[in-house]
This record gives sequence, C-alpha cells and structure tokens, in this order.
Amino acid sequence: MSLLDNIKVSIDTLVLLRKTMHRQSIIFVSLLLIVTVVIVAISYVTGAGPLGVLSMGVSRLTAGEQMIPSRTLTEQTKAPTAPELSSGLWINSEPLTLKSLHGRVVLIEFWTFACYNCRNTLPTVKKWDAQYRDKGLTIIGVHTPELDYESNIDNLRREVAGLGIKYPVVTDNDYSTWKAYRVEAWPTLFLLDKQGRVRWSHVGEGYYDETEEVIKKLLAEQ
Repeated sequence: MSLLDNIKVSIDTLVLLRKTMHRQSIIFVSLLLIVTVVIVAISYVTGAGPLGVLSMGVSRLTAGEQMIPSRTLTEQTKAPTAPELSSGLWINSEPLTLKSLHGRVVLIEFWTFACYNCRNTLPTVKKWDAQYRDKGLTIIGVHTPELDYESNIDNLRREVAGLGIKYPVVTDNDYSTWKAYRVEAWPTLFLLDKQGRVRWSHVGEGYYDETEEVIKKLLAEQ
C-alpha cells in the first residue's frame, strides 16, 4: 500500500471516528435532557424540589432503608423507637428530650430556612401548633442547614422570628439527628406517638390532610 493510500485510510478512519463521537455526544445530551426533565417532574410532584430529588437519590445510594415506609401509618407493635435528638442550640424553648415528652404526640420536621419547599409547609405546621399544642401535640423543628450561612445561629434566630415560628427549633449543624432518622431531603416530618415511637413520615410538601388525620388518631390513643 502506498503512502497516499495509507493517508487516505487514516483520513477515512478519523472521519468515521468523528461521526461516531458525534453520535455518542448526541445520545449523551439526549439522555441528560431526559434525566433533567424527570428530576424536575418528580420535584414538582413530590414537592421536594430539584435539589431535594438529587439529595434523595444520593441518599438512597449511600444510606440504608427508611426508618418506616413513607405516608403509611405504622402499627404500634411495628413502630421503631425514635432516636433521641442530638445536642444543639435551642430557640423558643429550653432544651427538650423525647423522653421528657412521653405522653405527648411529637411532630419533628427537618427543615432549613432557605429551602422554599420548607417555607411552603410552614403555614400548615404553624396552624397545627396553634390548634393542637394544648391538646397534646409538641412540634420541634430540627434545623439541618444545607448552605453555609444557614449554619449561623444569628441568621437562624432572625429567620425564626421573621417567619413567625413559635414552636421549639433545635440546630443540627453536624447532621447527627438527620443521620439518626435516615433523612433524605428537606422538608421531612415524622410523627411520634405518646410512647415515643415513629408512626408516620412524609417527605416534601403536601399530604397535609392525611398528616392531620394521623395527628388526631395519635392524640386519641391512650
């Protein structure tokens, strides 16, 4: 084979390789677009937000199973005992322990003040606090920051006051309580019965009516 023939073969090979790489690029971009659309769609359906969906995906790959099935009232005999809250700074309350709250229904919401989905849940959570506190419900907001400036206690105090939150809030800057409850995204709430067992959980916005019905059932239990 002559030198010219070798050059021609080399050029043809490069052209074919370029076409192949171009097709691969198109396939990759198409798959990326599909994944993006799916993430956005799931975020709107669940109310967890795009970052929340990504966080859930990563958590599912790196963590174990959820503490209890989401959006299902767990039977008393199958409900796990809630992990105690890790030490943190408290706002609107002296330091509390779950043990000291036995006899009361406890709603724990994992949130962070810059999360728009968390802010969307606040009107309902605040309504439950006003409506059921005197009937035996204690709400605790576990503030697990996503961004650096959310870790600042002064910023958190200002946001809690500005948002009109009157129930206790405790910081979880080291994610210890988050990990103990196997949380995957903001916001996530748990309902504990009067014996301190985890009976209900929900991730994201929505399911307010269903959650309120569980609150009423747990308050009615002996």
